[in-house]
Amino acid sequence: MFQKQLDPEDFYYSPEGYIIFTEKYHLKRGYCCKSGCKHCPYGYNKKTDSFTKKKK
Repeated sequence: MFQKQLDPEDFYYSPEGYIIFTEKYHLKRGYCCKSGCKHCPYGYNKKTDSFTKKKK
């Protein structure tokens, strides 16, 4: 299976060592995975399983 290389602006590491994907990465991917990502540009709320329009 082909895996796309991540660009440096696509992610950063948390103090615990986890990869955190940026809003730019999510927009490049083109869809919401409904995982409750920290930088979700689609406004997904995992607790309510719904989308809310994010204010910019």
